[in-house]
Amino acid sequence: MSNNECIRVFADKDQIKGCKKNMKGARNFIGKLASVFNLAGNDVRLSILYLLYREEKLCVCDLSDILDMQIPAISQHLRKMKDGNVIEKNRVGAIVYYSLQPETAKLLNVFFRLITDEALLETKAA
Repeated sequence: MSNNECIRVFADKDQIKGCKKNMKGARNFIGKLASVFNLAGNDVRLSILYLLYREEKLCVCDLSDILDMQIPAISQHLRKMKDGNVIEKNRVGAIVYYSLQPETAKLLNVFFRLITDEALLETKAA
């Protein structure tokens, strides 16, 4: 049997047709979500994204203090996420603030709400 052969006897053609139709609409969203997950696949970057979600905007010094990391390390992570169009920066005087791209915030909203809800549940159980 080759790798491209299927052993099923009958295909549910309506199911396959429906799934193909759904995938056409979902491809764009899935692609964007995959890009965000690719960049967020690191503990530090995911932590930064979570902090930006919670606080809306933070500077590199804030993130350095919160995460107990050196500024150059934080800056490197911010640059990767900015290059990936996941975050944006806004200069106010001499300070650069970082925030989530609005689309990124929408994509991650459900996941970050789960983190917050889990923390609330743990607090109540203690």
